Amino acid sequence: MDVLLQAAALVFEPRVLITALLAGAFGMFVGAMPGLTATMATALLVPMTFFMEPIPALAAIVSASGMAIFAGDIPGALLRIPGTPASAAYVEDSYQLSMKGKLNLALGTNLLVSCIGGLFGVAVLIAAAPLLAEFALRFTSYEYFWLAALGLSCAIFIASADPLKAGIALLIGLALATVGLDPTTGVPRFTMGQVDLMAGVEFIPAMIGLFALAEVMRGVIRLNHATPPTPMPRNDGPLFRGVGGVIRRHPKNIARGSMMGTLIGALPGAGADIAAWMAYAVSKRFSKTPEKYGEGHVEGLVDASAANNAAVGGAWIPALVFGIPGDSVTAIVIGVLYMKGLNPGPTVFIQNPQLIYAVFMIFILTTLMMVPLGWAAVKAARQVLRVPSRVLLPIVLSFCIVGSFAMTNSVFGIVIMLALGLLGWLLEENGFPVAPIILGLVLGPMFERMFMTSMIKSGGDLGAFFDRPIAATLGVCVLLIWGLALFGALRRLRTRRATVRPT
Repeated sequence: MDVLLQAAALVFEPRVLITALLAGAFGMFVGAMPGLTATMATALLVPMTFFMEPIPALAAIVSASGMAIFAGDIPGALLRIPGTPASAAYVEDSYQLSMKGKLNLALGTNLLVSCIGGLFGVAVLIAAAPLLAEFALRFTSYEYFWLAALGLSCAIFIASADPLKAGIALLIGLALATVGLDPTTGVPRFTMGQVDLMAGVEFIPAMIGLFALAEVMRGVIRLNHATPPTPMPRNDGPLFRGVGGVIRRHPKNIARGSMMGTLIGALPGAGADIAAWMAYAVSKRFSKTPEKYGEGHVEGLVDASAANNAAVGGAWIPALVFGIPGDSVTAIVIGVLYMKGLNPGPTVFIQNPQLIYAVFMIFILTTLMMVPLGWAAVKAARQVLRVPSRVLLPIVLSFCIVGSFAMTNSVFGIVIMLALGLLGWLLEENGFPVAPIILGLVLGPMFERMFMTSMIKSGGDLGAFFDRPIAATLGVCVLLIWGLALFGALRRLRTRRATVRPT
């Protein structure tokens, strides 16, 4: 009890609360800007933490990263431009709901379910951090290979109607992921002599191009042809109207997404992006109405929103218990802790237990703070709908250029955005989904690196991928998914042939 009181005294002081509030507002702004991620919001705060005590510094980082994950949903619903990679999985449903006059339902659901998922992740962090961290440490290159393969398989489930086109888009993403230095030999591949390509194709400029720039191009074409854009219906009224009914109808989805997000977040290197994609795919796979996904269905939003915010808390599990970063944000956090003389790891639970409980309280506080800050951000962002297209499109394009440049600190990021924007526009005009390309870019490097590492360790023995219990379980799941997808494709082909066969 004394430890809890000490932790509460550290957290509930005006300086810490004001820091968390200001950092949360900053995280909301950064997350809502296309291309500016939660990692960037955290990194931008690091110089300020030099002059802070440990608790205010941690409060700033926790608040900014959590807010930025939700804020990425706002431009997705308003403009079909995901603010962060974690929002890209369900951007189509958010936008289609908005076009049906349900913007409040989409963003209200995102906000409240994000809060619930975040609280679930914190609860697991408090109750089972050592247990889950020990489980996460059992993952070797074999398990990570199958986990990446499982994530890539999500492209088939995310595809609305044509798995073949989704597979082709995924292969394009995987092909782009091979550009750069070979992960095992360090030899440049497909760089065409360009030094900038040695770092590979950055997925943030690619995401901006595929979603944002392609949308800008469509808007410009409409203006040039004097075709009035389909106006988004007015969405006045309370933000949370109808959200309670969604939560009551889908408690299993919230629980499933939260559990998946926490578990995936606890795996070093996974993070909220992969959690959102996998939760959305699983939601569609087990839904009674999978055909509605991608057309403005709220069910996928529930799973994915819960997962990506639960992953924020899950990523802190290996960071606090073993000093191993769960994602890029906790990698920054570990650096800040070392800078403050607090070495994360098992000893911190013994030497500084009040610090650990203070982190838990900060998580709960900032997650609850997400609701009023998110409400204010959505209210302010809705004014975008009043801006004419001729004014809005150049502004969006400016943000695209700034976001792409910021991720690479060079003009080459803008070149990537332009090239992928043109590619995304051409693909969508021909019915190809662009989301699997982002999935391939995100998971492709991990998939290749873990495969090559495993093959080197096993001396080329493929059977080693099934030697370990966890790896074997994941491998069987992946192979079953591929088998079911192939069986379904063959059955559809047989049905189509039987329909067109002359009598």
